[in-house]
Amino acid sequence: MDVKTVLQFAATTRGLSLLIQALLNAAIPDHEADAFTPPRAEEPRLLDPAVQWFLGGLSHWDAEHFLFIAERGYLYEHNYAFFPLFPVILRGLAETILRPLSGCLTLRGRLLLAVALGNSALFLLSVVALYGLGRVVLQDRRLALVSSLLYCLTPANVFMTAGYSESLFAALTFGGLFLLERGYTFRACLALSIATAARANGLVNVGFLLYLPLQQALSKIWGLRKDNNRHNKCLHYTWIVARLLFTAALGTAVIALPFLVFQYYGYRVFCTPSLSLEQVSPALIQLAEDKGYRVPDENAPPPLWCLRPLPLLYSHIQDVYWDVGFLRYFQLKQIPNFLLALPMATLGMAAAYMYYRANPTRCLRLGLWDGGANKQPDKPTPGFYSPRVFLYVVHATMLLGFGTFCMHVQVLTRFLSSSSPVPFWISAHLLLLYEPLLQRRSPPTYNKGQQRGTPRTVFLYLPQNPIVHLLSRWKTCSIPTQWILGYFISYWLMGLALHCNFLPWT
Repeated sequence: MDVKTVLQFAATTRGLSLLIQALLNAAIPDHEADAFTPPRAEEPRLLDPAVQWFLGGLSHWDAEHFLFIAERGYLYEHNYAFFPLFPVILRGLAETILRPLSGCLTLRGRLLLAVALGNSALFLLSVVALYGLGRVVLQDRRLALVSSLLYCLTPANVFMTAGYSESLFAALTFGGLFLLERGYTFRACLALSIATAARANGLVNVGFLLYLPLQQALSKIWGLRKDNNRHNKCLHYTWIVARLLFTAALGTAVIALPFLVFQYYGYRVFCTPSLSLEQVSPALIQLAEDKGYRVPDENAPPPLWCLRPLPLLYSHIQDVYWDVGFLRYFQLKQIPNFLLALPMATLGMAAAYMYYRANPTRCLRLGLWDGGANKQPDKPTPGFYSPRVFLYVVHATMLLGFGTFCMHVQVLTRFLSSSSPVPFWISAHLLLLYEPLLQRRSPPTYNKGQQRGTPRTVFLYLPQNPIVHLLSRWKTCSIPTQWILGYFISYWLMGLALHCNFLPWT
């Protein structure tokens, strides 16, 4: 029943997002932004104006890069900041399921339809994966349900809907972590590896693959401590360590492989080019000259980054085209962007602080051992303070720190929302903790023949859809609930209004 509720709510929010962005895009004139706007490859056909009117808002800002790659392939140097899996999926949808529409829609129009359909389906997959991950890690059905419903109203909503790879990455990441928690290590490696083909920060997921097997290995070693047979114990220790090292090495290689292959491909294209400018459309060459974009040219000298000891194209693009680097964004003019990221940063810091206050000893021990020979291992505690949540809080805190100090800070909202379940877990935890409307108790039930004074069970009441329940009773909600839901809803709507009209919201 919970999965059905989550899917229905997710489908409803996807439909509303598409409708609202179309209406806002039609009502508000597009801002003249200095963004990547390549010339169109084909003349519009019969249905292109209608598709552009309804879905054109999904193609703005970085979405244009993904659509350009899906339509024309990788041409400009800065296109290589956008990983290939999402454009491949868009092109695949446009050339298969949407192929019958080619008579009345250009490839560009079919790609826009692919964005709407593909990201809606991927978002549904991601919300189911998040719910499953929450049930396994939190061991609390109520918390898993509320956090999944909050995810349907994610502050990064517009990036889950528009032509960005966030929904794809979230589905693969949450799905891979769910598989890893259930013990399907090989399948989890494949899912997390594919996630790295969607976004570079998929490399960070290697930490899960290194930590969880290490934790399991220490648990097995703990279980062998009473074995008096030294020979047996030594063999078991050797096997556990060898298996741990093999799993860590193989998993790291599998997850990092897509990133390395893509960097090698970029190196071959620009450092040993075989493309002549005569093979490229004159309109695209003119755009490169006007904007200063680099195009691979066999008659031109290779770029300077090719001569570095570690010639990573991705690092070069982030440095030169987006000016990404440590503390580079700490400027007075960027204060509005820091304020834009503040709510998500606050949730991340609150999660780390509250978890540490509840489990200081476990945090100091890195959650790996029980801290004493005479102590039993920590008993599983359901909810946000569960021992299994520790690694996710560390992961979210690392992403928060990196995003704050080394990235364009305004992307922190979508960066965390598509990579970590913690912002939704801590938000749901706070709602269940401070909202009286979610703390009412159901009438007690009794065993047959039992006296009325001794109830069999008393459990907390939870509506079928707690978020809709709270929104319909907004005026009676507590202040923390109004702040949390207000943040989710306001960013959900503001993102659609601003991003879809080329206004700053990235």
